[in-house]
Amino acid sequence: MLVAPARVPATRRLAATLYGYAFLTDLVLLYPLYVLLFADTGLSVGQISSLFVLWAAAGIVLEVPSGVWADAVSRRLLLCLAPLLAAAGFALWVLLPSYPAFAVGFLLWGAGGALRSGALEALVFTELERLGAADRYARLIGRARTAEVLGAVGSGVLAGPVYALGGYLAVGAASVATCLIAAAVAARFPEHRPPPAAAPPPAATPLGPGAGDEPGERPGDDEPGWFDSLRRGLGEVRADGRVRAAVLLVAAVTAIWGGLDEYTGLLAADTGMAEVGVPLLLLLVWAGMTVGGLLAPLGERLSHRGYAGLLVFAAGATAAGALLRHPAGFLLLAAAFAAFQLATVLADVRLQARIAGSARATVTSLAGMATDLTIVAFYAGYGLLAGAVGNPAAFAVAVLPYLLVALWLLTGRA
Repeated sequence: MLVAPARVPATRRLAATLYGYAFLTDLVLLYPLYVLLFADTGLSVGQISSLFVLWAAAGIVLEVPSGVWADAVSRRLLLCLAPLLAAAGFALWVLLPSYPAFAVGFLLWGAGGALRSGALEALVFTELERLGAADRYARLIGRARTAEVLGAVGSGVLAGPVYALGGYLAVGAASVATCLIAAAVAARFPEHRPPPAAAPPPAATPLGPGAGDEPGERPGDDEPGWFDSLRRGLGEVRADGRVRAAVLLVAAVTAIWGGLDEYTGLLAADTGMAEVGVPLLLLLVWAGMTVGGLLAPLGERLSHRGYAGLLVFAAGATAAGALLRHPAGFLLLAAAFAAFQLATVLADVRLQARIAGSARATVTSLAGMATDLTIVAFYAGYGLLAGAVGNPAAFAVAVLPYLLVALWLLTGRA
């Protein structure tokens, strides 16, 4: 699809804003150090684990309501609020370091993540569609995922020197500053809301003034209410099997490797690599994720069979790299995470392309909630499995469900 020359600047502005926002939201210098902050404050491992549960719970509970709010009010507004909530949480951590402050901070951080999830994808796809450039969504969202990875890498590089200069207070101040800048960047997002799709009147209802309108709706309304957005989003997922399959595919593809990413440091330590070398192995994984996001435009050419093959390759490379129990195995792991990142972007592209109604953020948030629930279940299962057989074997077993997802794709039901 060709984009009209007059609209090219608008597309470029959208892309630049998206990349900047994605980079800044992950350029949080507290990322590599917050567990150490908790431990230095005197928290036990059990208390730290309970904070992670609170973080996940906040995201799960608020995921769908925030998506509905984005459809009913403003997606750009939620993208501005999300980093502000995170900034408030980070400020609490360094100004009042204690378990209650950490708990409130995680609730605020989780709420911010929920506000951003769904709203960002919906806004970007809607704006590209308005500009006649919906075919560029995969390219933009893939590069945005790469920008997020680069932001995380940047936080890892900068956290040490900043901590050496001013301790946790300096690291916290820098984290708050990047969040504030991210909120300012979010204000630059364009937003043009499409009118909600009109529902057909019931066959048995006589036509007349207001006939066929849903309760609370008036002809000419451009903005659906909160409950109306929720009804539209749930209705589309329930009525359209293709949308429902795309929602499930996002969760199935994203959750397991997203959970495994949290344990790559432990896997690196199991290779015998000294602690000073572990970050270098993790850099390989991050590099793979970066490449995967950039390959999104090429990945769009994959057929169902090609997509299934991509998942099989990623699962096989993960298992082989982990079972090698050697630093060289992280080369395979990097290739696997590149494939997983690509598969995740393509799953999102498929979902956005299948959503036809106006409740795009609501439907996307449903996929996000399904992903979060799956990740929480994965964390519990992985902890038991790794405790019994060790991290390398647990990595290999954990990716087996991807073979079932590939089989599902080959049946054409996804």
